[in-house]
Amino acid sequence: MKTGLRFLGAYSALYVAALYAPILFIALFAFNSGTSIAFPLKGFTLQWFEQVFAAPALLEALWNSVRVAVTASLVSTLLGTLAAKAVSRPSLPGRTIFLALIGLPLLVPGIVVGISLLIVASGLGVTLSLSTIAFAHILFCTPFAMMIMLPRFEGMDPSLEEASRDLGEGPFMTFRRVVLPIAAPGILSSLLLTFSVSLDEFVLAFFLAGTDNTLPIFIWSQLRFPNKLPGVLALSTLILAFSFILVLVAEKLRRSGASAEQV
Repeated sequence: MKTGLRFLGAYSALYVAALYAPILFIALFAFNSGTSIAFPLKGFTLQWFEQVFAAPALLEALWNSVRVAVTASLVSTLLGTLAAKAVSRPSLPGRTIFLALIGLPLLVPGIVVGISLLIVASGLGVTLSLSTIAFAHILFCTPFAMMIMLPRFEGMDPSLEEASRDLGEGPFMTFRRVVLPIAAPGILSSLLLTFSVSLDEFVLAFFLAGTDNTLPIFIWSQLRFPNKLPGVLALSTLILAFSFILVLVAEKLRRSGASAEQV
C-alpha cells in the first residue's frame, strides 16, 4: 500500500514538473536582461515588458483578440446555456446524439476544423476577417459553455419551475425569475472561461484571420526574429497570468454556485 502511494506521489510530482516547468521558464527568462535563452541569467529587468506596451502592432492585435473573445464568449455562453437547458432532462429523445454533436468540435483536431471552415468560407465567397475568426471561436467555445451549464440545470429542482408555472408565470418569466438567478454563477463562469479560451486560440485564427492579426498570431510571427524573443516571452507571461486569473475566478464562481445550490 505504501509503495503504491509513493509511486503515485512520484508520478504526480513528475507530471506536474513536466507540465509546469516550461511555463515557469517562460516567466523566468521574461525578466532576464539577456537576449539569449540560456543559463546563467544576465540580470533582472523589466525592459521587455515596457517594449510590449510600446508596440503599436501588438496593441492592435491585442484589441482584435479582445473584440473576438468578447463576441465569442457572449454568443457561445448564450448558445451553450440554451443548449444545456434543452438537454438537461435525461428523458429527452436523442439527448446522447445531441450532446455528441455539440461536443464534436472539442474532439476534432483544430487544424481539421480550421481547414474545413476555410474551404466553406472560400466556397461561399466570404472575406476572411475578425468576423470569421469570431464565428469559428463561437463553434469552438459553445461546447465549453454547455458543459459548464449542463450540471447546473441537471441539479436544479424541477418543482421550482413547476411552482412558478402554477402561479401563472409563462416560460419566459419563469426562466428569468427562477432559472436565471440559479444559473447566474455558471453563466459568469462560462463567460470568463470562453473568453480565456478564445483569447488564447491560435489554430482556427491562423486559418481564418485574413489580414487581421490576433494576439496569438502576432506572437507566432515574432518568433521568426531571435532578437524579439524576450519580448515574446514577456507577452506570453502576461497572457499566462491573465488566463490563470480568469480560470481561477471562473472555477471559484462555479464552486460557489454549486455550494449555494446544495444549501
